[in-house]
Amino acid sequence: MDDPRAAPETAHPGSRSAPPALPPTISAGGENGSGQLPLRPGHELPFVAPSSYLRPKPPSRTMSEKTPSALDKEQMQGLRGIREFLKVRTSYDVLPLSFRLVVLDNSLLIRKSLNILIQNGIVSAPLWDSAKSAFAGLLTSTDYINVIQYYCQFPDEIDQVDQFRLSSLRDIERAIGVSPLETVSVHPMRPLYEACRQMLKTRARRIPLVDVDDETGREMVVSVITQYRILKFIAVNNEKHTILLKKSVRETGLGTYTNLATASMNNSVLDVIHLMVKYNISAVPIVDRENKVLNVFEAVDVIPCIRGGAYDELASSVGDALLKRAEDFPGIYTCSEDDRLDAIFETVRKSRVHRLIVVDDNNQLKGIISLSDILKYVLLFGEEEDNIRGG
Repeated sequence: MDDPRAAPETAHPGSRSAPPALPPTISAGGENGSGQLPLRPGHELPFVAPSSYLRPKPPSRTMSEKTPSALDKEQMQGLRGIREFLKVRTSYDVLPLSFRLVVLDNSLLIRKSLNILIQNGIVSAPLWDSAKSAFAGLLTSTDYINVIQYYCQFPDEIDQVDQFRLSSLRDIERAIGVSPLETVSVHPMRPLYEACRQMLKTRARRIPLVDVDDETGREMVVSVITQYRILKFIAVNNEKHTILLKKSVRETGLGTYTNLATASMNNSVLDVIHLMVKYNISAVPIVDRENKVLNVFEAVDVIPCIRGGAYDELASSVGDALLKRAEDFPGIYTCSEDDRLDAIFETVRKSRVHRLIVVDDNNQLKGIISLSDILKYVLLFGEEEDNIRGG
């Protein structure tokens, strides 16, 4: 909202107010014969008439803002409650009672790492540098997409691609002109709020928890937490605040609704990968000719398509590729622009949700809400106002 500006004062016919006082002048024969002495520095026009101090001042930005409604206040109460919750809980608290952690040595061949991920039913893994005994980053589906781009740009080097090791991932990024992702991690006992802010800063969807041994000083990878795991942790343990988030998707502005990349079942896997790279996205809705949502192709769907280095399968259709999904695939979750944020948290609490496809009553695509969108809203909406209050 633009700052309000005071309207210029105008003279009204028939006004009985006295004419404004003229500034004093000193009559004398000046050097230039003008009849006025030059004014001393600081005495230049315009002068401020005393009456101007008594005029009402334009309302400030704060005063002109719309008065928050009861719904606005309740929404902010819920968001503040969630933020305080994240500040007193640690990243370690998010971990389940029992879990397994697969860590890959960065000397492993990339094509072998694919089989390990598929066999263990995972889509990412921390990397370890044995030579330095140190954490070396996080392997994700984005790395495999980079390998595919390298294969497309240098098709004559297919034999070399098969010999790439995980330690070569940064070299591949440089060769295809991709900015390397920042290697980030957090200490498991630091506030969960810090991990969330770090995720938003680096646009990471998951972040490793790395501890340091007090005796040896060596790093230890404890686990990896994801945006989904964090939002589920909030939904399960902070329901008293999530139920206050009663504004709709439309009112909160959650999601992306313009320039949406889409594909059909007949498009090739490689076509969809190019869309992901072009728009820097991790999922592409699959629609029919009427723009009705049929499915979603995700970055993780690329992994089984190149299992064992079978890059020829990238020419197969999206429909064929989606048949390779695991039997326990959670499915596609949709919502409307009228669904409320508290309902979305309830869905996250009960189901394994990685994004929401926004559709209308005819199941036609309207937009996409990522978990990053939700986390960003929960952490940052109205934060400036809160900082002012805190200051």
